[in-house]
Amino acid sequence: MTSGTFTTASSSMNFNSPRFIGAVEDEWQLYSDRESDYIIGSPIGFGASSIVYAATYQPPRPKPSANLPPPIPCALKVLDLDALPPRSLSLLQRETTLMSLSKHPNVLRVRGSWMNGHKLYIALRLMNKGSAADVMRYGWPGGMEEDVVRCILRQALQGLNYLHINGFIHRDIKAANLLIDDDGTVLLGDLGVAADLSEDTSQRNTKTTRASATTALSQPDPSDIPSNGGHSGAPKRIVLFDHTLPLVEKPRMGKRKSFVGTPCWMAPELIQGRQYDSSADIWSFGITALELTQGRPPRSRETPQRVLLRTIQDEPPTLNREGGTYKYSRAFKEMVDSCLVKDPTMR
Repeated sequence: MTSGTFTTASSSMNFNSPRFIGAVEDEWQLYSDRESDYIIGSPIGFGASSIVYAATYQPPRPKPSANLPPPIPCALKVLDLDALPPRSLSLLQRETTLMSLSKHPNVLRVRGSWMNGHKLYIALRLMNKGSAADVMRYGWPGGMEEDVVRCILRQALQGLNYLHINGFIHRDIKAANLLIDDDGTVLLGDLGVAADLSEDTSQRNTKTTRASATTALSQPDPSDIPSNGGHSGAPKRIVLFDHTLPLVEKPRMGKRKSFVGTPCWMAPELIQGRQYDSSADIWSFGITALELTQGRPPRSRETPQRVLLRTIQDEPPTLNREGGTYKYSRAFKEMVDSCLVKDPTMR
């Protein structure tokens, strides 16, 4: 396969565009797009066409006479573009663009990128604890206590709400895509299947997170706790937006119909091929809440086909407040139930 040509699109962007709704100034600095500024260490993760390495970024001297600032630990995702089929190249473009432009403390952001031959290098913040699924696998195999789950979900919800109010849906919310740092910061990752609702023709506004979910995740009431082909022809050109630029507000919101996601977390309307919007993420959020409390998502031991069928036919799963390793409050159960309503307009 012919490798892609990656360029930035800063020259075509309007520097006076309105900021993305809810965007914030970064607490963590951007790195650089120069390979010489990085030292690559050992691999820490593997994908079908990518490897993630632990690395360090060396910031420049603030002035020639100054000492070098201390190096910054980071992660480098290295993708072999020759190994990617066209579909994956499209997802990569979407993910990198969204990760480059998102400015929220709970959304993983690209902090540098460059090409070397047919390989794309993407510099990211190093999330030392891995994902919530990793943390649970090694520390809480039977599920986490409510306070920990609330802390994770509250931050995930803030990042998710940031995407929703700007016209994006994530479409693959699950514990494996909630990344955790040493200080407990949670970031939404794996934005490859995220969709821009403004691409669609429907005029219906995308919904934001229900207030009941936010309220229930604020503070617990102590008294109430009882987881591709090639192409030929001209070289593929993929534009990467300049990651120093702000996102712009999305003026039109619509719905999607494409079938994407992971079976255990997929909303009924998505499985049935009906139009869906950000409500599908709220369903996945509810399933993720159950995953964090039980150590695995509901129906995870069944075949994908059976999972999809039962999601449509059966009543939504619910939280057993007292039947697991830990006990959970009534308010927390009500929050989960409010997410797992089959009618998307009621979530």
